[in-house]
Amino acid sequence: MKVSWIKHRLELKEIFSISYGNYSHRDALLVILSHKGNSGYGECVGIDYYSIDLEVFILKLKQIQQVVESTEILIPGEFYSFLLNLELHPFLRSALDCAYWDLFGKLENKTFCELNQFSFTKLPDSSLTISIAPVEQQIQKIRESDWQKFKVKAKTLDRKSIFSLLDTGKNIALDANSGFSEEDCEFLQCNACSIGFDYVEQPRGVGKYAHLNRNLNVNWMADEDCQNISDLKKLQPHYSSVNIKLMKCGGITPALDFIHEAKNLNFKVMIGCMTESSVGISAGIALAGLCDFADLDGANLIANDYAIGSFVQKGLLTLSEKPGLGISLV
Repeated sequence: MKVSWIKHRLELKEIFSISYGNYSHRDALLVILSHKGNSGYGECVGIDYYSIDLEVFILKLKQIQQVVESTEILIPGEFYSFLLNLELHPFLRSALDCAYWDLFGKLENKTFCELNQFSFTKLPDSSLTISIAPVEQQIQKIRESDWQKFKVKAKTLDRKSIFSLLDTGKNIALDANSGFSEEDCEFLQCNACSIGFDYVEQPRGVGKYAHLNRNLNVNWMADEDCQNISDLKKLQPHYSSVNIKLMKCGGITPALDFIHEAKNLNFKVMIGCMTESSVGISAGIALAGLCDFADLDGANLIANDYAIGSFVQKGLLTLSEKPGLGISLV
């Protein structure tokens, strides 16, 4: 098995504004695993607020390249156990795990669903991200869009105008990216109008969720507060939903266990993304049928997608019927 990688600059169609800053592009690292004329693709992206340095990942890939290339073809679960022994950052481990699922399916000539005996009759619609802006501008973007679900970024809570988002008639969720105060959260969970939001994601900084009550009007959704399975039980009194991102938890293989355990603990689950190409989005869509919500618009936000596979159009998810994760480069 051969290991290779390419660094890409993903140019955004418009400035992406969230509470952490304003972004015009993201750097992405494409990881390629090849064997017997087939190639599998995985991806991780450089996120500053996660302190991700792709150059460090490239150095790590060079260090482990020989041991990975000398590994025999295993079933994906066994390959993931091998990856755990390499002590990789979850973002990089995710890229390798997803690339392996894609490669293994192509070698077996089976889709991801066939490999796992999944039969999805319906996939959840994806939301479209609306960047930070005055609420009036956000409403205008929502009304002009042909998508039906939206995740609206909010650096602070505009208490006078926030509920006017619901007057658009579209499905609206809020994402604070840790930007809300404790008083903001209290205002929302004590207001019956908050039931109208699909969910309110990561309202406070990591670990600052003690005052959140999952039984009061708001479907609080944990993002950065929920990094792995071990976080779930302590979040139960506070959050009703969790956002599972492949890079955050380490790939498809742990995400399968993560989703299963979250469901057992009565959480609703969203399969989420960062700003990613169709490589990362295809991996996310592969799991969407197991989830209640999807936020997989990452490739729709970039101007120079370098891959094709499963895709999102006007919020509708289309799962590739090709082997593996169905990914190919363009």
